[in-house]
Amino acid sequence: MDVLQLDRLRSGKGFIAALDQSGESTPKALELYGITNSEYKNELELFDRVHEMRTRIITNRAFNNKRILGAILFEMTMDRVIDGIGTAEYLWERKGIVPFLKVDNGLAAETDGVQLMKPIPELGSRLASASSHHILGTKMRSVIKLASNVGIKQVVAQQFGLAKKILTKALVPIIEPEVDIKSAEKEQSEVLLKAALLEELDALQFDQNVLLKLTLPNQANFYEELVNHPRVIRVLGLSGGYTRSESNRLLARNRGVIASFSRALTEGLSANQTDGQFTSTLDSSIKSIFDASTIKS
Repeated sequence: MDVLQLDRLRSGKGFIAALDQSGESTPKALELYGITNSEYKNELELFDRVHEMRTRIITNRAFNNKRILGAILFEMTMDRVIDGIGTAEYLWERKGIVPFLKVDNGLAAETDGVQLMKPIPELGSRLASASSHHILGTKMRSVIKLASNVGIKQVVAQQFGLAKKILTKALVPIIEPEVDIKSAEKEQSEVLLKAALLEELDALQFDQNVLLKLTLPNQANFYEELVNHPRVIRVLGLSGGYTRSESNRLLARNRGVIASFSRALTEGLSANQTDGQFTSTLDSSIKSIFDASTIKS
């Protein structure tokens, strides 16, 4: 574990960029960027286009460590290069931005009002690869759709079970039990989720520290107990489909929570923009998310 990276993560001002769209979300991300499915013929070309988009973001001067603490990558992005070196190495060595790796294989079918993660038989090799690329930590996502106490406890137990394995490899896990923003039971789900998280956090050892990535709550400062928990390095807010404007508004109401936005970060960016237009749009987006992460209402 890189002490400099961890110190920056703990005490730095800024947010974590989520650049880890994969699977079914990839074509949608490209479409929003202005690249249709007629512009790639197969999966390899699809990920070529995605890497071009991510490279344009990462290498842009607006994407810098004055406002961005870290970036979450998809495995295929980690395995590719930018300017002759690995993407994760580029982030840390050239930009001073801490790299993370998404390690889950997507979501299983819904049961008990939740979607658990699919099995991750490649976890060991994926963690070894992350370490070889000087990545600080990992991210894994589940989804909560209903206020099911049974389902939510299953989600949290699965997340922490994997987190403990990740910690043994000297990597820092980001635990992401996303509450669906469209759920009619969102607020009730958040109550159950907080209770389940606190129970698992209280059972951790003093050297087992994690990050939490959570849907921005309905009630301001609802997750403050998690923000202040000794086993929590940072609490990250996810946009979950909210617009950037709404995400920023909700984020600014939550003390100690910083952003980890994906779609809300890249909103407005287009493959057809000139370099000047692209930089201006990205700079404006990053500034607004940084402000919402650091200036609380």
